[in-house]
Amino acid sequence: MNHTTPAIVAQSAVRRLPRLALLLLCAAYVLPGFWGREPWKAQDLEALGYMLQLAQPAMGEVTSWFRPSLLGQHDPQLALLPYWLGAAFLYGAPVGWEDAFARIPFIAMLALTLAATWYAVYALARHPAAQPVAFAFGGEAKPADYARALADGGLLALLACLGLARLAHEATPALSQLCFASLIFVGLATLPRWRLRSGLAVGIGMLGLTLSGAPSVALWLGIGGSVLKALGQSDPAQARLRMLDLGLLALLCLLCITTAGYLDLWRWRVESHTLLDLDVLAKLMLWFTWPAWPLAAWSLWRWRSQLSRGWRFPHLALPLWFIGVTVVATWFTGMSDRALLLALPGIAALAAFALPTLRRSLGALIDWFTLLFFSFCALTIWVVWIAMQTGFPAKTAANVAKLAPGFLPEFSPMAFGLALLATLAWAWLVKWRIGRHRAAIWKSMVLPASGAVLCWLLLMSLWLPLLNFARSYVTMVQKVQVVTGTASCMQYAGITQAQGAALLFHAQVRLQAAQTPSSDCPWLVIDERNLPLLEDKLKAWGWTQQAKAQRLGDRSESLLVFRPALDPLSQTPLSPAPTPH
Repeated sequence: MNHTTPAIVAQSAVRRLPRLALLLLCAAYVLPGFWGREPWKAQDLEALGYMLQLAQPAMGEVTSWFRPSLLGQHDPQLALLPYWLGAAFLYGAPVGWEDAFARIPFIAMLALTLAATWYAVYALARHPAAQPVAFAFGGEAKPADYARALADGGLLALLACLGLARLAHEATPALSQLCFASLIFVGLATLPRWRLRSGLAVGIGMLGLTLSGAPSVALWLGIGGSVLKALGQSDPAQARLRMLDLGLLALLCLLCITTAGYLDLWRWRVESHTLLDLDVLAKLMLWFTWPAWPLAAWSLWRWRSQLSRGWRFPHLALPLWFIGVTVVATWFTGMSDRALLLALPGIAALAAFALPTLRRSLGALIDWFTLLFFSFCALTIWVVWIAMQTGFPAKTAANVAKLAPGFLPEFSPMAFGLALLATLAWAWLVKWRIGRHRAAIWKSMVLPASGAVLCWLLLMSLWLPLLNFARSYVTMVQKVQVVTGTASCMQYAGITQAQGAALLFHAQVRLQAAQTPSSDCPWLVIDERNLPLLEDKLKAWGWTQQAKAQRLGDRSESLLVFRPALDPLSQTPLSPAPTPH
């Protein structure tokens, strides 16, 4: 056992976090946000559009399963697997339930991400260099109990990350990339203890990440992580097995390269940046990985005696490698928070190794800051909801009306009961945390994780109608349907992919590119912002503007509805259609 470890942990400090409580906390985080909400603009709705085109090709242009398209445009992310999974669950889905069925595999992927992070931290904590100091007369934490306590803390740190909430609850390639990166992480972390299952996890992770639009990241994570694990094995008896592991990795890399090449998934996406852009990346990381990053930084400081030879200690080297690759990918792909999502399991793992080194004063500071921050956030959510329902406080209600003009609040007994139950559970948890209990190394992460889950659950229950109103296209599509009636086909020109997906999903119409009017497809929709570019062509084709459908939640976005100036069959003027209000 390495004498440089800073962890000094007694057996009494690694008692088990109740499994039922941990599972309920994960369920309260995973399910809200997937069930009961409309598809939101823009990536969430666009992804649903690609799935609908694959599962119901009669609703638009014919699209290939190997080159998904929407409105005649191929997916710029070159992601295949997430669309395949969503489309597979769309088959047989009842009308109006397509989005709920399409999200089922993504619910499983988020749950798998949480489980993979737990097992990865558990395996890393079992490494001899990560174990706590042995006491002279015994009583130090047992290896399995210590690893389990750190794994609980790592999972809680992941749940607490602010950047995880929204992106991990969208049915987009970003979530599938996170899931498969987590599989690579856990597969490498558990080598060589579970060689067969670990190799399978790494293989599925690399192939899945490749098919999710990130073949380069898959190769870097797999190659670098495997080399670090091989170097970290100091036992000469494991030399032959290390060579077998590296040989298997070479085969997996060849498979990923071949698959990406055959499916034409390689693209040069590098964007140039200057050193002045470092502040943008720093700000993104500060809020996106909060509150795990301060603990991760503390962990690197406390374990600094091992960092100089970090390649020999996988509990430090492996998370750092995943974080480094992800940060570089984020830098070269436009500072996207979706790219940074893949760093969260590694940051959570490093945060877990800070827990056995925290001073009592620092742990108390984390508790009090978390208590005040999340209690204030929860109180704000409740006050705004009360204002929406009752009009009091008047200023808050006026601000909501100003930000979401036209929104009509609705009361849901189920949402209210769920939010009230979650708030009471938070109050009980705060009372328990500030009471006198035996120390446990995961206790410092209980309030951050529970507070993040509480606020997310309150948003997805009390504020869900408001968020659906502000971020969905339901009202705008309904206005279009007031004009077009039961039309089964619409032509389009100059609309976004999210707008096209909204028409496919909410209006259940077939879309085709704009041309001259026809009797079987007599309506045309166009984004008002692109009208100046298409106005002459529309007149030449014989279209005339009939109505304007505006998003109540966003006055800058409107769809213009056109109809033929003359009846396509009789060539006589058409009577005006209803105008939406």
